[in-house]
Amino acid sequence: MGSNMNILYAIFEAVPFAKSGGLGDVGGALPFFLKEDGHDVRVVMPKHDAIPSRFRGKMKHLFSFQVQLGWRTQYCGVETLEHRGVTYYFIDNEHYFKRDSLYGYGDDEERSAFFCKATLLCLTHLERFKPQIIHCNDWHTALIPVMLKEYFGDHPYYYDIRTVISIHNLKYQGITGYDFLNDVLDMGGHVAASDRLSFGGAVNFLKGALLYADAITTVSPSYAREITTPYFGEGLDGVLRWREGNLTGILNGIDYGEYDPARDEMLYRPYADDAEGKAFNKKKLREELALPAEEKMPLLVIVSRLTEQKGLDLVAHILEELLYKGDVQLAVLGTGDWRYEEMFYYFANRYPKRIAVRITFDETLARRIYAGGDILLMPSKFEPCGITQMIAMKYGTVPIVRETGGLRDTVVPYNRFTGEGTGFSFANYNAHELLFAIREAADICRGDRTAWSGIQKNARAADFSWQTSARRYAALYDGLCKKSKFIRNQ
Repeated sequence: MGSNMNILYAIFEAVPFAKSGGLGDVGGALPFFLKEDGHDVRVVMPKHDAIPSRFRGKMKHLFSFQVQLGWRTQYCGVETLEHRGVTYYFIDNEHYFKRDSLYGYGDDEERSAFFCKATLLCLTHLERFKPQIIHCNDWHTALIPVMLKEYFGDHPYYYDIRTVISIHNLKYQGITGYDFLNDVLDMGGHVAASDRLSFGGAVNFLKGALLYADAITTVSPSYAREITTPYFGEGLDGVLRWREGNLTGILNGIDYGEYDPARDEMLYRPYADDAEGKAFNKKKLREELALPAEEKMPLLVIVSRLTEQKGLDLVAHILEELLYKGDVQLAVLGTGDWRYEEMFYYFANRYPKRIAVRITFDETLARRIYAGGDILLMPSKFEPCGITQMIAMKYGTVPIVRETGGLRDTVVPYNRFTGEGTGFSFANYNAHELLFAIREAADICRGDRTAWSGIQKNARAADFSWQTSARRYAALYDGLCKKSKFIRNQ
């Protein structure tokens, strides 16, 4: 690999500053591990009102300038803060970012367009840092590759900057009315941009990035293959097939410094590989959730957004049968679609000794469920990567997953003849295949503790560290930088 690189990581959320889901975990982890490998990685994100005051009070104002969006002239301030050795830049504009939540507003596309243009404009104001790579994440930053070429393509400063767009979930693309092209982007006269952003009479941010970025990544190798097909492609499979040579799947990792049961102070009691420590956490979890202590009854757990994507319609089809005669208990933690929330409430009322439901987001309880559960259910309809199954395995909780996306790439099906495997899986999106997998896992958990301990040991030993993923990203960046130098020297 070549020399260390300057990388600007553009993302709309990053822990510990702001998080709504897995995207925030990636934003907080990958830059750190790239920095640990010696690269100068800096993160740019909006200065959301949700950022805790303990961080806001430490930010240093660097400079300010004006951003033109169509007929609008908006203030932009840039503030900075160092966290874990990584420099963060915060794009400040109260009109766009002083909101209670990160997303969910009628002007989200305009907010994203402002952020993308402000990110590019701020670069020339930075001292002693010019990125070789701008790594963009999801549709919120997808206009950066578009604007880089269309607004700044002839500017000497920007000429050799290369862009990467990472798709964390193709379902969300940033689609808005076609008048946005003129009204906000002022690109009506840009023939290439008009064509590449056009999507069924609308403007599609992500489509633009897929056609303008120098490289495209997704968060698992299987998902990279899946999204080139009509079933998973969300209307962009043709574009992705056309750019398949620039498409790479790199599995997300988890931070084992954060998720380590031996050091996790959120647990009832930290534990390493000992069965006694996990049994203690299971006992205390049952007490907290008011579930009876049934010594040989497996405890199934769901820690998830309660949405159709997560396969909960499959769970709905089998839940009555599972709870009535499945000889298992179930703990559910999460929020989401009301129909699934109501479904779990109904069954908790009907079978209070079999199922406990907490419709909330509670990180401490989530950790305790990972530690106290026997089996994690994750039967997703599609799953770009998934982090829940990786965390569960580290805590010795055995996952049952559908073979899709990152779930296929991270969970090795159990082989009862060889003892190999880190969990259980099923292929077709079918409720009774899920039920069969649950019964197989539960029978082993109840009746063959030696085999079950072997599966747990395999799961705990699986390595999904960010170091491996960071090096793959660095190799991708390095290839783009070498290509840039080759073109410049021609």
